[in-house]
Amino acid sequence: MIVKNEEKNLRRCLGSAIGAVDEIIVVDTGSTDNTVRVATEFGAQVYFFPWNGNFSDARNASLERATGEWILVLDADEELTAEGREVLRRVVQEGCADGVEGYFVKIINYLGEEGWVETCPDLVFRLFKNRSDYRFRGAVHEQIADVILEKNPRARYKVAESLTILHYGYLEEKVQEKDKKNRNLSIIRQEVEQNPKNRLLRYHYGVELFRIGRHEEAAAELLRAAEGADPGAVYLPKLYRYLALAYQAAGRYPEALQAIQKGIDLFPDYADLYYYGGLVCLQTKRYARAYELFNRALSLPEPPVYYAPFAGTRGFRSYFHLGQLAEAFLNEEEAMRYYILSLRDNPSFTPALESIARLLRPQEDPAYAKRCLETLCDFCTPEANLLIGQILFRLGAFRLALEYLEKGTKGQQVKPEVLLWKAICLMQQERFLEALRLLDGFGPGHRLYALAQLNKLLCFWFQGNRRKVRPLVRELLALGLSSQTSAVIRILDGSLHRRKGPPVFLEEEGMSLLLEIIMRALDLGRHERVEALLECLAEECRRKCARPLGRLFLRYGCLNHAERYLALDLEVSGESAETFFLLGEVKEARGEYLEAQGFYRRASLLEPGEPKHYIKLMRCYENLRKGILQSIPEGYLAALDAQGNHG
Repeated sequence: MIVKNEEKNLRRCLGSAIGAVDEIIVVDTGSTDNTVRVATEFGAQVYFFPWNGNFSDARNASLERATGEWILVLDADEELTAEGREVLRRVVQEGCADGVEGYFVKIINYLGEEGWVETCPDLVFRLFKNRSDYRFRGAVHEQIADVILEKNPRARYKVAESLTILHYGYLEEKVQEKDKKNRNLSIIRQEVEQNPKNRLLRYHYGVELFRIGRHEEAAAELLRAAEGADPGAVYLPKLYRYLALAYQAAGRYPEALQAIQKGIDLFPDYADLYYYGGLVCLQTKRYARAYELFNRALSLPEPPVYYAPFAGTRGFRSYFHLGQLAEAFLNEEEAMRYYILSLRDNPSFTPALESIARLLRPQEDPAYAKRCLETLCDFCTPEANLLIGQILFRLGAFRLALEYLEKGTKGQQVKPEVLLWKAICLMQQERFLEALRLLDGFGPGHRLYALAQLNKLLCFWFQGNRRKVRPLVRELLALGLSSQTSAVIRILDGSLHRRKGPPVFLEEEGMSLLLEIIMRALDLGRHERVEALLECLAEECRRKCARPLGRLFLRYGCLNHAERYLALDLEVSGESAETFFLLGEVKEARGEYLEAQGFYRRASLLEPGEPKHYIKLMRCYENLRKGILQSIPEGYLAALDAQGNHG
């Protein structure tokens, strides 16, 4: 091992190796924490190597100290699985008998951040015979497998079945903590400059560029690495995946699809390529091709480990995007089926659960939504109840959200954010006294104090209690909040007291907060409060936010207000497919199908690739047909049918 400032990880790593190995060699490159002390606690032999910007030099310094017949290389942010101890000794015994010089080992990379972690398997060359001429090469992403073959052309490698390493170093917190991205990029850039024809180096350089968001440069480097590469190169499948992702992130969709097709030609069993092709087609509204590619990904068998497949491309991820495709065609029943398949394949995949909850419209019919959710899922733990409670809270289904939040916090230590959510849910049921008791628990100095006080103000504002609102306004304005938040607070005060003052201009931050307050007021049916708020707002702001205001009014069935603001949006912004579509929905909700179809048709002319416009049009025509049939005088219908049959 080589280490630097790894006291947080080292115990886990060395604890997994104890009993599996005969000696532990740790080379420290300049730790300033308790790394060395932790290593000695586990009986490691600790040596020191001054860091010179070259990982291979440090690795080779550790190899010089090894006395065992075989060498296992681990990093501090890795560990062997529980079965690794027995498996490791069996593997090396078999290797001695079979004349194997080294093994590729399966590694499970954990990706993401707290609350959402995923896995990505890969193969790494980590177990090999201890020979004095077997030494690492490369300043970063150091390699030894090629060196062994150069020194011993007859060397045989195998995959160490059942031996697995778990790697936590790609978790976002760890990456940020070590600044791995910038460090690796600087080192590997120098390597590429010295060895410009080394395709493996260019591949790693392209990956590092991709990870820091320099997508155009990443694509260029990965393309250079792919040109003329050996089709049998172990990194080539991953290279095409990264190439496609780099082009996609750069918005170069035709090039992304070309890279995907080239990769599929070489690796037709690589589900990731079909999956990412489906994503690109979904983004570019090539819906039929997206449907085909996602289903192809679902049909493929388990790929070789060295493809490093991304979790879920052959399952829950493809099902999820097929659900999105169904929604694009307004087929909610089919979308629900795919989201359920996604959740069954991975019960921890929150986006599928959130989509299911959204389609159930829990704010409209909480009892039905609850029955369906509990048929699909077993909310048997506090964590599960809190998760669905948070999802329902985000969807504005406050009554049902509170029920699950209560279950999730019963007998548990409650995070302040959850207490705040519960208070808001109580407010949205007009249980203001209970909400105030929770909000009073946030004292001055608490990080959520200002937010709690703002919600206390809203409690009284919703009730029209001017006497209680005024001191809270003064207190909040004295807290030194942002100018935009302060402006919204002044609007709340002015709207309640109906004082004529100069109209208030809000920027994006202030309008975002005001729209949330308007949503909650509409949820409570406080339409007069919303009108008063908007009267205090500068005309320019009302015009600028006309579309989101129209969307909100439509969501809560305020059709006249919705129509007024959507018409204002057309006046301000010009023709918009989205606004025409929303106006069509307003007319359809009133049963004015002839007017609705006119708006849907105009939306389809502006966005001819959007299927929902045509589907809505067909539904309008069907409703018009039904209306005509119902209006035909009694006795005429039979005559019309007879005439039609004669024709």
